[in-house]
Amino acid sequence: MAADLHWIKTTDPPDYFPDPDQALTDPDGLLAVGGDLSVERLLVAYRQGIFPWYQDDQPILWWSPNPRAVLFPSELHISRSLRRTLRKTRYTVSINQAFAGVIAGCATERSDAGTWITRDMAQAYLQLHDAGHAHSMEVWRGKDLVGGLYGVNIGRVFFGESMFSRQTDASKVALVLLIRICHDLHIDLVDCQIASSHLSSMGSRQISRAEFHKLLRRYTQFPSPSGWSRSNGPTRELAQETV
Repeated sequence: MAADLHWIKTTDPPDYFPDPDQALTDPDGLLAVGGDLSVERLLVAYRQGIFPWYQDDQPILWWSPNPRAVLFPSELHISRSLRRTLRKTRYTVSINQAFAGVIAGCATERSDAGTWITRDMAQAYLQLHDAGHAHSMEVWRGKDLVGGLYGVNIGRVFFGESMFSRQTDASKVALVLLIRICHDLHIDLVDCQIASSHLSSMGSRQISRAEFHKLLRRYTQFPSPSGWSRSNGPTRELAQETV
């Protein structure tokens, strides 16, 4: 298996990646090993449908799974119970107000299973955030951060990375907020990477790698939208929107 993998040196240019169609089928989507997590290399990777995913005792692993889980904003499904949660206004939401806190929440929630959000990964996405490419959705109960998600925006695509929830429906509320922003900013595609029952229940579905790359070529050619900075607001506003 190792002989079939492509190895990336830290001295290789940031745009050096093998064709995603050369990814392994076992484990599904593993494409390359090595390189670095510079802002430039990460942006190139996302444009090609490639993302890093590894643990502390591993080198950097780059993935492009087939099929790919995606969510089209117009297909978001909000259950009756989630709509009730939104109407109760027990939570407030914000955007880009606690990016580091969201990453920490995502890492902590997965610590028992061995988080893939290593210290280097967290630092890399903080740099992407500082450069205006990565964004977070936060869910608050009072002054406590109880849920959220973060990801990378390029053109009209939002590449979701991770989410967490410390109270009922908090991560789902964060996803509803993201989709509202996608509608506002004309973002046409949310990359969910790998299918899960949690995301499927909210409308995500799987498409082939070929179809995913076709969509990336179409949507990443647009300039990334501005307007990501928003102030806090009650969840009732999300419940009132037709999504």
